[in-house]
Amino acid sequence: MRALAGVVGAAVIVISFATAPRAQSRSLAERLGYARDAILLIVNGDDVGVSHAANEATIASLERGLMTSATIMVPAPWFPEIAQYARTQPKASFGLHLVHTAEWKGFKWGPVSGRSVVPGLVDPQGYFWPDIKTVYERSTPAEAATEARAQIRKALDAGIDVTHLDSHMGALQFAEPYFQVYRELAKEFDLPIRMGSQATLASFGAPHQRGQLQTDGIVHPDYLIYGGRKPGEPVDAYWHRMLEGLGPGVTELFIHAAVAGDEMRAITNSWQERAREYELFTNDPSVRALLDRKRVTRIGYRALRDLQRAARPGSAPAAAR
Repeated sequence: MRALAGVVGAAVIVISFATAPRAQSRSLAERLGYARDAILLIVNGDDVGVSHAANEATIASLERGLMTSATIMVPAPWFPEIAQYARTQPKASFGLHLVHTAEWKGFKWGPVSGRSVVPGLVDPQGYFWPDIKTVYERSTPAEAATEARAQIRKALDAGIDVTHLDSHMGALQFAEPYFQVYRELAKEFDLPIRMGSQATLASFGAPHQRGQLQTDGIVHPDYLIYGGRKPGEPVDAYWHRMLEGLGPGVTELFIHAAVAGDEMRAITNSWQERAREYELFTNDPSVRALLDRKRVTRIGYRALRDLQRAARPGSAPAAAR
């Protein structure tokens, strides 16, 4: 979702979860078994599988850091490595960072479903387009659905117990026809999803989307922290400021953790930020101390998936077939 700043503007997106149905007055925290005023936090690692450095950082942060969930890019070159690890972690929260773009100039990937199957999603060289604007102009929602479904199936076939979905660069989130693909995938595979803020949805003429998910029984966190970093603000200062503002409910934040080195330097000019986010959420005691002081409980997306599926006793979601 990093490239969304150019689509929705550089603003803090703190997402308000739609109010529960009248018959369901309990908060999401209460439905998960916590007190109504509990502060629950999902620390999700995005872009997993994009590089060995990203996989290494994700594994370290999940095992001894603060990360509680991670989303894997199935078309990315280091998918097999992280898939092998995920198979050995039956209690982990590994979701999918559904991919329809390839934003970096010298580092590319293409569709899992095949270039001839989704021709509108690829450039003349057969790679994904670099931005979501071009995706919306050149492809169709049906192609986006075909490719996303192929990625999900490949992950399941690789033995990953997929716990949630989100969308790389927000391609399935910021145009109504593509959101409906996102929604249908969540229903088909019975998985919780990341959602944009109510303010952002309203600005795109889509304030109804949360209500649709509520009707579908699709669970998502109450709040999402994204953007809002001030010009020149260090990564540490930004995250300390965001975490100080945590309040009751379930909040998701996402980071792009990667171990510093030549690999990430060659891939992206954001490698320093990624390396610092890895250190901050894995090895820096200040963030852990801040969360302890605020009595924040960290949870993974698996808890949300279990809650969602528990509401459908006897169902056999596509992800489990």
